[in-house]
Amino acid sequence: MKKVVLSFAAVLALTTAANAQLIDEKDVTVTMDLQPVLQLDMTTSNQIEFVFDEINEYYAGITQYAATILKVSSTVSWDLYAVGRSNGTNGPEFWDQQIDYGNNNPNAIPDLPLSLLELRQSQPNGGAAAASGTFRDYNQAFSPSATPSAGNSLYVNGGALTPPSTDDKYIAGHAGTSGTAGDDFIAGGSYLTQNTNFSDYYYAIDYRILPGLPAIFPMAADADGATFEDIVTVNGAGAYAEPGVYTMYVQYVLLEDQ
Repeated sequence: MKKVVLSFAAVLALTTAANAQLIDEKDVTVTMDLQPVLQLDMTTSNQIEFVFDEINEYYAGITQYAATILKVSSTVSWDLYAVGRSNGTNGPEFWDQQIDYGNNNPNAIPDLPLSLLELRQSQPNGGAAAASGTFRDYNQAFSPSATPSAGNSLYVNGGALTPPSTDDKYIAGHAGTSGTAGDDFIAGGSYLTQNTNFSDYYYAIDYRILPGLPAIFPMAADADGATFEDIVTVNGAGAYAEPGVYTMYVQYVLLEDQ
């Protein structure tokens, strides 16, 4: 009887040893760095030209339709604005005069305001509810020559890139601290996922210049529309734009909303 019991205990011990599990554990740390991404894709000509050599072009202006396409992708909330700039040869808020056609009339003014360039964006600003100015974006139709309007005049800030205030125009988003999407910013997203050309992430930009007769650029105004900057308003009756070749550039700025 004792022999049987000892044999059973030995078998049980061997079975337990055979089923024992050995474990060796080591850890690896995984780090994830989510860098904010702001990406502005722009399709446009290297140079957009306006050549005024017909009387009707002075009176009706010239419009370049969909001359610039802007497409946005972002992982963070964002704002988008345009600002007029030059090299400052005539001053930081004026076009650079490249060629002077030799007009010696003292009423001929070579200092043409950058704000005479008008923009029109293809759809309204979806994040401008916090705007307090008369014009919150560039979506309104171009005004006829007989009705001067600041609705599309380009934002200019003394040659600086400083963002517009709540009174000035943005393309998307706006200045402000309301903190709610649709009030003062556009939420992160991409034109790649919208499947439409009419979204907060895709804009076709038209440009217009309307000199008028005489060439005083009646639509030139500061971005909130409070002050007109046409040649006569700034320089007095009888003043007009000096004939010549002028250049400037538009800078589009995409920035994280603060």
